[in-house]
Amino acid sequence: MISPPPPQLALFDLDHTLLDGDGDDLWCRFLLRHALVPAEAQARNEQLCADYRAGQVSAQAFSAFYARLLAGRSPAQWSPWQDRFLAEEIRPRLPPAAYDLVASHRAAGHTVVLTTASNRVIAERTAVELGFSHCLATELALVDGIFSGEVEGIPNMRAGKLQRMQTWLARQGLPASALASAFFYSDSINDLPLLSEVGQPVAVNPDARLLQHALAHGWRVLDVLGAAQPRC
Repeated sequence: MISPPPPQLALFDLDHTLLDGDGDDLWCRFLLRHALVPAEAQARNEQLCADYRAGQVSAQAFSAFYARLLAGRSPAQWSPWQDRFLAEEIRPRLPPAAYDLVASHRAAGHTVVLTTASNRVIAERTAVELGFSHCLATELALVDGIFSGEVEGIPNMRAGKLQRMQTWLARQGLPASALASAFFYSDSINDLPLLSEVGQPVAVNPDARLLQHALAHGWRVLDVLGAAQPRC
């Protein structure tokens, strides 16, 4: 018996791809406005944003800072703040074109997957808002039901995003070859490991280095955000 072909995958980054902004930066600023984290967190947040743009921060160090912002509270305690964050900061920064792009792949029968370097607390409600049934994000450790401030497993960033996708495929019972026909939409050179593995990479509102790489390799370049806000 001939096995059916794997489902067509459509993978999406989030920050500066579908979201006009950076979720980690927006979350930190949101927490600061509501006095949920110490004021000195802002300086570190700004430094990490600059280091991320320059490619000078490790995935572990980047993810660990945002994990520590959640330490000492339970998922239930953070839940109402996640709802407010979605309403106040995220929905206003999701353009109609972002909803339409995801919906077009769902309408085509594709399996749509959000894959973001942000941790799940920051990203999970945005995934639901945009209509994703699958979300890969950086995971956070719990101790006795309380966030410990540590990252659990491999951060979903750079090479880790490819590793986590390969693990997800295996858990779904899908072959690694499913990436050969997959779409992946991203704005960032940080996603080059996964972009280089899919059959249909799309540079969306790309940073300068990704734009150069995309043009050199004949990749599709797409504008979803229009007049986007400055990058974190």
